[in-house]
Amino acid sequence: MDVIVLENEKNRLKLEIQGEGHTFCNVLKKELWNEKDIDIVGYSIKHSLTAEPILTVEVSKGDPKKVLLDAVGRLKKINKELKEKSKAL
Repeated sequence: MDVIVLENEKNRLKLEIQGEGHTFCNVLKKELWNEKDIDIVGYSIKHSLTAEPILTVEVSKGDPKKVLLDAVGRLKKINKELKEKSKAL
């Protein structure tokens, strides 16, 4: 997965996430909504066969990049726990 920063302002971050689709973006969006300082989070895919998702994160205070990285860290932890539990089956 490659990430291209399209916009990086004080309270807004806009990224193009190459090589991903609705599955990853929906999980990430849902986790970002758990942050208390999130004002806006969403993504768009202009065409499912030819376009890459554009993720927009806007916060009321703090650094949107840090908020995004914190959410990704939590998702990594959840994924690791799920992987360990599935091996026990």
